[in-house]
Amino acid sequence: MISEFEQLADKVSRLAELTQTLRSENAALRRTAVELASENKELRERVQEAHGRVEAILAQLPEDDGKDAA
Repeated sequence: MISEFEQLADKVSRLAELTQTLRSENAALRRTAVELASENKELRERVQEAHGRVEAILAQLPEDDGKDAA
């Protein structure tokens, strides 16, 4: 009977350790997700800025009227 209680206590202890490990891992994953979302937002903004610069450069190029085509 005592052995069964000891086994149960061991299982509960392992479960508590696993729960704590999973909570720590979950917190780390949440921090990583926040960091990645921020980085993603920054990169999207940079792409938009680059796109705007390319569009501005293209707008400055003379239009091709097709006369030079062979």
